[in-house]
Amino acid sequence: MTNSVALSRRGLLLAGGAALLATPFLGKGARAATTMRYGHMHTPASIAGAQAEWFAAAVKEKTGGEIDIQIFPNSQLGKLQELAEAVSTGSIAFSHNTAGAVGSLYAPFAAFDTPYLYRDIPHLMNVMDAASPVMEELNAGLIDASGTRALYAFYFGTRNLTLDRAAMTPADLAGVKIRSIPFPIYMATVEGLGGVPVPVDWSEVPTALATGVVNGQENPMNVLVSAKLYEVQSHLMLTGHITAAQVVMMNDDVWNGLSDAHKEAVAAAASETRTRASDEMLAAEATDLEALRGHGMTVLDEAAGLDLAAFKDSVKARVSAEFDAEWGDLYAKIAAVA
Repeated sequence: MTNSVALSRRGLLLAGGAALLATPFLGKGARAATTMRYGHMHTPASIAGAQAEWFAAAVKEKTGGEIDIQIFPNSQLGKLQELAEAVSTGSIAFSHNTAGAVGSLYAPFAAFDTPYLYRDIPHLMNVMDAASPVMEELNAGLIDASGTRALYAFYFGTRNLTLDRAAMTPADLAGVKIRSIPFPIYMATVEGLGGVPVPVDWSEVPTALATGVVNGQENPMNVLVSAKLYEVQSHLMLTGHITAAQVVMMNDDVWNGLSDAHKEAVAAAASETRTRASDEMLAAEATDLEALRGHGMTVLDEAAGLDLAAFKDSVKARVSAEFDAEWGDLYAKIAAVA
């Protein structure tokens, strides 16, 4: 993090954190409640959006109403990069984001979203557990670099490619514009898939697809369903290129300002929400796929002629060329997690 960002974060907090904490309020017979803000990009109808509400409810219950977390969905408080920076500066207390976006604050964090990195979903979740040696190491770096901490991570799903046409091999995507999350690991992944990455913030994706600014995008199936992307995309290619968790970030000064009892309550709420959200996402994947078929999307897998091996080889080669020298040791540590 640059000195200017660090100074702005300290300045906001020294100024009293007015943007972070709303005016405490008193319930009848209750202690003053501290109100904190949680901003994110997703619709409340998505599991990613719903888990923020579950976390807030769990924190309120476990603190006896002494911490009240207000949720601001649909990028109301900023886009991907802005949300990450807002937690860093202290203008909001919480957000959830992709590992690649968190990597804008501390670069090694983006390695968690490297394509075709994990053996399976349990391996992903073991790596992304707050107590895993890899997460503990990267979380320490994130705190030092940005004043934010990874509070918990929940299974977000497996990213697949959608288009306004069929694509069976990377060659079929030559010259095709694919929306990319505007961070390096995702741009490289889209190039590996064969397409031309076009950085578009999530809040602008439906319009970009509808108007032809881009021809396709890539996301987990629950996002496709909750955002109704089947209305603007006709084909789903089951490339399964990134199995990922969303990271719930918390401003570290806010964390350190909590009492021990409140830290325990927040940590317990985090653990419960991580499990609930991950289980909900796993359960939804099969039904979401059938829902997309029901909405008329053509689903292409290996049985239908999708050359999954070609996509894997192409993506791995492109990503390795850019990131192995920097993150090779980290990849080895991730592979060593049971």
